[in-house]
Amino acid sequence: MPRARHLSVATDQIVRQIVVLRGQKIILDADLAKLYGVETRVLVQAVKRNAERFPADFMFRVTAQELAALRSQSVISKTQPGRGGRRYPPYAFTEHGALMAATILNSPRAVEMSLYVVRAFVRLRDLIAMNKAFAEKLKELERRIDDHDQVVVEIVQALRELMAPPPAGSKRKIGFV
Repeated sequence: MPRARHLSVATDQIVRQIVVLRGQKIILDADLAKLYGVETRVLVQAVKRNAERFPADFMFRVTAQELAALRSQSVISKTQPGRGGRRYPPYAFTEHGALMAATILNSPRAVEMSLYVVRAFVRLRDLIAMNKAFAEKLKELERRIDDHDQVVVEIVQALRELMAPPPAGSKRKIGFV
């Protein structure tokens, strides 16, 4: 498959893993670990060893309520008791946090995939900007239609006034009086 097509497919797959949480676009630690070709525990251990590189705007822990909301949106699966799974809520990485994670893992796969992650975040940003521009155009169109509707109403009223028969007592008599 050509390089550009491969890039598009990889970016599309990553875009599907990015969700909005706390008003930020994030990717969960398990998804990021899978992209970078490491186990989730390895990623989390590396992050904990380098905690100073991950301020709150790079990474945060998902709360129980947020986790329930993500599960209801089918973003992550619910593990059944006794079937393994996670003991702690996942970490959520912002775009900058995902890049920082690639630098601390320092594997060729992490570096390569970090480029795809950046492109996916940029693509989402472009889509959001495009949607905002489309919404503005739609608003402008609605305003124009409202203005035109008012003009059309005034024209119809004037036509009705012209078509209405004159009042009965206002007819002039023809001839000499």
